[in-house]
Amino acid sequence: MSKKKGLSVEEKRTRMMELFFETKDVFQLKDLEKLAPKEKGITAMSVKEVLQSLVDDGMVDCERIGTSNYYWAFPSKALHARKRKLEALNSQLSEGSQKHTNLQRSIERARIGRQETEERAMLIKELSSFRNQRDQLKAEVEKYRECDPQVVQEIRQANKVAKEAANRWTDNIFAIKSWAKRKFGFEENKIDKNFGIPEDFDYID
Repeated sequence: MSKKKGLSVEEKRTRMMELFFETKDVFQLKDLEKLAPKEKGITAMSVKEVLQSLVDDGMVDCERIGTSNYYWAFPSKALHARKRKLEALNSQLSEGSQKHTNLQRSIERARIGRQETEERAMLIKELSSFRNQRDQLKAEVEKYRECDPQVVQEIRQANKVAKEAANRWTDNIFAIKSWAKRKFGFEENKIDKNFGIPEDFDYID
């Protein structure tokens, strides 16, 4: 019996993003090291490396609160990335279409009262190249357009979940601060300074 092939790095990255999008929650590394193997088949030992690669690529957000790092990625971030890509593709497509039009006009002018020339052959070759580029851009634009309606709905849900998650952590932080003041007599501003809590830290409306 052949040995089961492990997941590639890209497969692990894809599955990790699926985990974030499906749960729509905020995690610590230790949480993901427990959840990822069970839910997505990613070995616990590779979770940290995969997670860091996603953070480095800007696909997963990371925030340090006190002594712990928290990670999250919501569909809204993916939508914004797709929108930026779509805008860039539309811009390239517009440029390509304009160049195509200009080349077409140049060819038409070249045909009037003229025989085949080296310039005309060069223009035809360039026109063919731009047509291929335009077709590729059109196909890529359509691919991104197909994603938008569903993701817009996911954004609304993700924003709600993100707000609830953020306010849960805010509750926890206020509770810990209150406990520390009672237990150790710490001043609130010293707690905030030592744990990197901003002065305007509060619930999200």
